[in-house]
Amino acid sequence: MGDSGMKEYTKWVATWGTATSITDRKECVYAKDITLRYPIHCCFDGCKIRLHFSNLTGTEPVVISKVYADVTPVTMNGNTELVIPPGCEIVSDEIPFSAAAGATIVISMYLADCTQMNAGTLVTGPLSGGQYAYGDFALSEAFPAEVCRNTNWYYFLNTVDILTSEENRAICCYGDSITAQDWPDYLQQELETAGCRNTAIIRRAVCGTRILRQYDCITYQAYGLKGETRFPIEINVAGCDTVIIQHGINDIIHPVGVEVNRFRPMSDLPTVDDMIAGYRKFYLPYARERNLMVLSGSLLPIYGWRTYAPFREELRGQFNHWLRTADDFDGCIDFDAAVRDAAHPEQFASGFDSGDHLHPSGTAYKAMAQAAAKQLLITG
Repeated sequence: MGDSGMKEYTKWVATWGTATSITDRKECVYAKDITLRYPIHCCFDGCKIRLHFSNLTGTEPVVISKVYADVTPVTMNGNTELVIPPGCEIVSDEIPFSAAAGATIVISMYLADCTQMNAGTLVTGPLSGGQYAYGDFALSEAFPAEVCRNTNWYYFLNTVDILTSEENRAICCYGDSITAQDWPDYLQQELETAGCRNTAIIRRAVCGTRILRQYDCITYQAYGLKGETRFPIEINVAGCDTVIIQHGINDIIHPVGVEVNRFRPMSDLPTVDDMIAGYRKFYLPYARERNLMVLSGSLLPIYGWRTYAPFREELRGQFNHWLRTADDFDGCIDFDAAVRDAAHPEQFASGFDSGDHLHPSGTAYKAMAQAAAKQLLITG
């Protein structure tokens, strides 16, 4: 239980968050009579909770029949049924809730009627993952094993805020699949181990996303919205004072030519100036308007990836040089240096490649988190 009698709680701060994107376009895109359950790592003590829900990429209203934080009902305008219009995000009522730093808040959502499952994102890491079960088990302590499975898809639930004390804050990690995977969770653990217990790491990442482009075909819709659309929405995080931007590798590796893939023309390949202009137009002004400290994150090695070519490596190197040296940022987290082979910097160090030559291994994600924690502890 949080020490609500000893502290003054006056500030809303996000304790957990993910992005919202278009879910993978499979044969079945609707669900009915299903319970979703997500354990949420609580970073702070507090006295109230509020939940953000997103149907940003949906084309039909979503009706969530009931929502619980542990066993506490979550309401919207006093109603236990929450309706999210298509293309919209909503925030629940402020719910009295005794939050405790280090505890797990279990969010359970029951969808009674046929529901379009268009809005969600895939996330992994030691603090990530949930379950779903067929039937209404929103208040059950555990799901029956026969009707449940684990999932790393987060549907509709977007952010969890805590009313907490003034010293607490959030950091937003913005990026693509590399940030949708493990390093932000490891960063949360690194900071807490180092004694930094006033900070929540909020992940805003979607697999496949690019700065400058998006796909409007169902084959690649799950790659999400382009940076111009995503960033202003996703950095709107309660209590956030810093954003880490590690984004751009997909702009480099996706274009292959229409003779190879009709949806991925070489005309989509940016120059380094295009990528810099994207950051300066779509990211930096919005961050500065919100008085956020902005840290760049260098792009990781791609040698051996299926679209690798020397011209892509050259573009990555040019962009990384700008990310490391530009006055546009308050600092750089050199993720590339943390995971690359010293003798062959175009590739991952031994043991740091997941096997696809693009995504890091679990060990490499820990190294990335350590590099980020070191920079954050220096900059405060």
